Order: sequence, then structure tokens, then C-alpha cells
Amino acid sequence: MDKDYQELKKWLDETKDEPLETMAGFFEARIHFYEEHMSKWKSYYQWMADLLPVSTETLLDIGCGTGLELDYIFIRFPNLQTVGVDLSNKMLQKLYSKHNDKNLTLVCEDYFTYDMGKELFDAVVSFQTLHHYTFEKKKILFKKIFDCLKPGGVYIECDYIATSQAIEDLAFYEFNRRRLRDGFKDDVFVHFDTPLTLEHELNAIKSAGFNTVELVGFLPNDNHTAMIRAIK
Repeated sequence: MDKDYQELKKWLDETKDEPLETMAGFFEARIHFYEEHMSKWKSYYQWMADLLPVSTETLLDIGCGTGLELDYIFIRFPNLQTVGVDLSNKMLQKLYSKHNDKNLTLVCEDYFTYDMGKELFDAVVSFQTLHHYTFEKKKILFKKIFDCLKPGGVYIECDYIATSQAIEDLAFYEFNRRRLRDGFKDDVFVHFDTPLTLEHELNAIKSAGFNTVELVGFLPNDNHTAMIRAIK
């Protein structure tokens, strides 16, 4: 197996007895150092902001957390009408404390069940939030995103990908083992990385009906984090 697989296998072996945490609980327990930890992605936040069309007036950010990508997006679009959805109320409070002067609506809800509406947004973004879900579950979400975009609207995603099918399979196997061990029901969101391969991620987005789905690219020395753009 390749180096990426061996590194994942080693990490999973080292952490095999660690209990799973709920999604909201995981992030709320780390709220005090979350932004410092995520600062390594600042070039990706800027990249995402730069990819938004200049005509963007309305935006939906799913899994927005404390709004690190919005920090950069608001520099470019200070008057942007924005909706942010996240499971963690503490994360949303942090976001509001930074940007309470913006045209910003915050929703503490599961974005899989949140009513995104029909043709309301010029753009939808997701940053490092979708690498916890199956292909089939993502297909449902991408259809909701497609429906909430205006004609010609854009969806921009920056997220982890599995660099091989073996890595995708191993991650899901271990996730299911730990979920069963810890007694979590299927409808409870828990924090564990299960990224899809790039092929599977793109195919899940394409299934929603977008006219264009493309890999924008990777930053140098990082083949694990893909920037993807889809246009309705």
C-alpha cells in the first residue's frame, strides 16, 4: 500500500480505543483554540473568496463554524447577504462576535435537514465540513444545494479527499466499527474523517444536475485538499 494508506493505518491503530465524540461536542470542546489550529488553511480561505463571482450578492455557508472563510469573503464582499448554518451554537456565537456588523443570518441546525429554499442564493460554500459523510448522503445534500442556487449560481467546496479507494474503504470500515462499539445511533452525527476519493466526490456533485463540475486544483505540496467548483 502507498505512504498515505500506511500513515492512516498507523494513526487508526494508535487511536483505536479513543471514544467517538458528537460533531457539535467535538468542536465546542475545542472552541478556545479552534481558530489558531485552523489558521494553517488561510491560503485556502483566500482562494475560496477569490473564486466567488464578482456579481455574488447572496451566499449560503454550510458548516460555517466560526466563519474563517467568511473572514476573507467579507473583505471582498462587505455587503454580502449571508446565511451561515452550523450544528454548534458556540461556534456561531464566535462568528457573530466577529461579524455582527454584516448582513448575516446564523442558523444552529443540521444542514442536511435545514430548508435551503429554492433559487435563493448566488453562491453556496462549504469548507472542510463534508468529509464525514457517505456518497449517498452527500448526493441528497448536493441536490438541496443545487435547488437553492439561482440559475448560473456557483457551489464552491474545499475539502479533504481520499487519495485512493483503499483509504476511503479503510476510513469507513473503522468509522463503522467505532460507531457500533460506542453505541451511536445512525441519526447521531459523530466526528470522524471519512473522505471520499476525488472521483466519488465529483460524481456525487454531478448527480445533483450541475451544468459544470470541475476540480479547480490543489495547492502546492498538498494532494489531500481539493478545491471544487460547480455551476448550475
